[in-house]
Amino acid sequence: MKRFGVAFSGSSNSGKTTLIEKISIELQGKKEVAIIKHDPKDKAIFDTIGKDSHRFFETGAKVIVSSPTRTTYFSHTSQALDELIELFGRFDLLLVEGLKTVPLPRISIFRNEIDVAYLSVSQAIAIDDSIDLSLYEIPKEIDILDLNDTLAIIAWIEKNAKAI
Repeated sequence: MKRFGVAFSGSSNSGKTTLIEKISIELQGKKEVAIIKHDPKDKAIFDTIGKDSHRFFETGAKVIVSSPTRTTYFSHTSQALDELIELFGRFDLLLVEGLKTVPLPRISIFRNEIDVAYLSVSQAIAIDDSIDLSLYEIPKEIDILDLNDTLAIIAWIEKNAKAI
């Protein structure tokens, strides 16, 4: 089974989550998509206080909640990308939000301004009409994508995603 991956970067509220959501929706029924979201500020909350799974997690244990429609995994430690990939099992395409050090082709998302610090880790940028490209010197090897053209971004992914 060939599996491929691509990563997305950008500052908060740049549109990363929305774009990944659009890509995943567009690919439903065509590819099995897996998504990893990096939470660098450790602010995401995934469980309800007082529920069994939260109580189990509070003991310090790793917890898996299995139901007829989903499986949820909770751990107190950060996992390496390879370990996370193995948790998914079978999939066709992995979309990673964040994790700038992950060795995958990367699309950085920008609205209003380009944070040039992302260019050194990007193979493509996705921008909208709020960006004036004449204000920036984008390296020639970086592809420029229309943030609002999901199908063109998917075509870039299909051409550039890395086998994992």
